[in-house]
Amino acid sequence: MRILFLTHSFNSLAQRLFCELSARGHLVSIEFDIADAVSEEAVALFKPDLILAPFLKRAVPASIWSAHPCFIVHPGVPGDRGPSALDWAIQQGVPTWGVTVLQAEAEMDAGPVWASAQFPMRAARKAAIYRNETTEAAVQAVLQAVDRFAAGNFTPERVPGTAHALMKQADRALDWARMGSADILARIHAADGFPGVADTLFDTPCHLFDAWPESTLRGTPGRLLARRETAICRATADGAVWIGHVKRAGGIKLPATHAFPEACALPEVPLDGWWQAAAPTWQDIAYQEAGGVGTLRFEFYNGAMSTAQCLRLTEAFRWATTRPTRVIVLAGGEDFWSNGIHLNTIESAESPADESWANINAIDDLAEAILTCSSQLTVAALHGNTGAGGCFLARACDAVWVRDGVMLNPHYKNMGNLFGSEFWTYLLPPRVGEDGAAAIMRHRLPMTAAESVQLGFYDACLPGPGFAVDVARRAAELAAMPDIGEQLAAKAARRAADEAVKPLAVYRAAELAEMRRNFYGFDPSYHVARYHFVSRSPHSWTPRHLARHRDLDWKVPA
Repeated sequence: MRILFLTHSFNSLAQRLFCELSARGHLVSIEFDIADAVSEEAVALFKPDLILAPFLKRAVPASIWSAHPCFIVHPGVPGDRGPSALDWAIQQGVPTWGVTVLQAEAEMDAGPVWASAQFPMRAARKAAIYRNETTEAAVQAVLQAVDRFAAGNFTPERVPGTAHALMKQADRALDWARMGSADILARIHAADGFPGVADTLFDTPCHLFDAWPESTLRGTPGRLLARRETAICRATADGAVWIGHVKRAGGIKLPATHAFPEACALPEVPLDGWWQAAAPTWQDIAYQEAGGVGTLRFEFYNGAMSTAQCLRLTEAFRWATTRPTRVIVLAGGEDFWSNGIHLNTIESAESPADESWANINAIDDLAEAILTCSSQLTVAALHGNTGAGGCFLARACDAVWVRDGVMLNPHYKNMGNLFGSEFWTYLLPPRVGEDGAAAIMRHRLPMTAAESVQLGFYDACLPGPGFAVDVARRAAELAAMPDIGEQLAAKAARRAADEAVKPLAVYRAAELAEMRRNFYGFDPSYHVARYHFVSRSPHSWTPRHLARHRDLDWKVPA
């Protein structure tokens, strides 16, 4: 079938559905929901058999849903209607939630139900639940709905429901003097990554994001207690929470201490080096050791890696290589492994070009440290989505194991025709061939974990349930292999042979020469694209590599 996506953006859910439906032989094209006339034009050009709306912020025009089959992907259980569905579910602590695929009609989310799927809720950020449980449920429900539509023998049924209102800041309000940590966390979790919770820090209005529990620090409720790296700790009625990111009025989302330099006056509460803390707290880099395996975890918000974070992670990795282990596992965060350089901190810098240059060199230093590690075998364990430089930073490891369901975007050009670094010119072609590498960079399309393994880019796609346990078992088996010494020697020999043919420094210099032109050259496209990305500017057109119906040679298949 021809399936047209009407969507607010090509987010992780839309990407996953695009890949899943394409893999099943459907012809999928994308149109961003910019205006009714634009959407109507897309429908007229593509002549879809089915329209799917996986992520919309407004109603589908009646001119479309009244004339064409149109399915809405709603992040709520059957009968749930209205906006902020997931926000309400998280804040109210419902035990189970789900996704419903229903037919578009005049009343929002009230059409006949074609399919649904449910999942148990957990205490986590909205973005984490959206990218994990909600996405998996959406895939299950959409595939079932599409199959039912194609079969033509299913009659959708209406489900009685109750509409709820858009959640406003008054509904999210924090009372630090009376609310305990659990309530504070639930409210900030329900507003993460958009719109955040309106509050005040340092007598300045702002929005709070990225909250974490704190086990030991205590103080007068509402008082700011401490800082650690980029986060600040604030007392609640029964404990304290950490705030990782904030957005000041008229500004962009930034690490808390970046947004408020005044936080530097707070007492710093360090941890015990890189070791995993014994009790819950804010910790963006943590190391654990079991037998011959060292696991280095890094939980960077939205997968963005600032200059400082890259420097710290490089330091932590080099320290890990001095430990008496045979294998080092680089395990990123739950939502993201890495998305490369930190565009928000770059945008906020006095000189974004200079900070871009510092950031790309810092992440290149990390990639080089991994590539040249001769004392351990290295494994990248990708539990969360990964994009741009993060994809190649992972490939710097000896092995890359990816959780089934993870979405990958191993390309750079969507960010203003950025060339990219992280040694991708060294790492990608041997895996997929020169033509394959060129195609990946040119097409700029997402790929699933399974596809990355089929292409030879990554090494193993592991089931989602029990991923961490599976990684730990595999890493332990790798460390226990009797020929581990021979494997390390062979690894060193391969690196020496590659170095003799073409040194890493040559690859790096060539990539950075292109990046310097991106940062300092006459073409401003990278800076323009970065500005619109961090400012969350509405789309004014759909990129042509997504909207195949807008190709000049597009014709409806006979």
